[in-house]
Amino acid sequence: MSDSLLPGEFEGLLRRALSPVEPPADFAARFERTLQNLTDIAADELDAWELGAMRDPRNWPGVARPVAAVAIGGAASAALVVVRVRAGRKKRRASAGDPLAYVEKTVRAVADEARRVVDR
Repeated sequence: MSDSLLPGEFEGLLRRALSPVEPPADFAARFERTLQNLTDIAADELDAWELGAMRDPRNWPGVARPVAAVAIGGAASAALVVVRVRAGRKKRRASAGDPLAYVEKTVRAVADEARRVVDR
């Protein structure tokens, strides 16, 4: 096999290698469900944690679990808000008359989704 490629062949190889790949049809639903599960698990972990127990220094090594729960739950909640807001962007764009209205509707959607995630 020859190591030299014709210019057209190289471009064709690049085009095939960099072509977009469609995700599975249920990917968005599975991703959202996973983020929601992570958020729920983190909330349950924080509910089970007793702040009063931290007065005893022997319990201080156990603080890693609640800290991890806050970090993971916060990241999953933020990602969940972003995923849900992005899902409705076409509808908001179509209903907005101008760019300022679109930004206003998007900010309102972010606030509404964040409230839903926190209330859950």
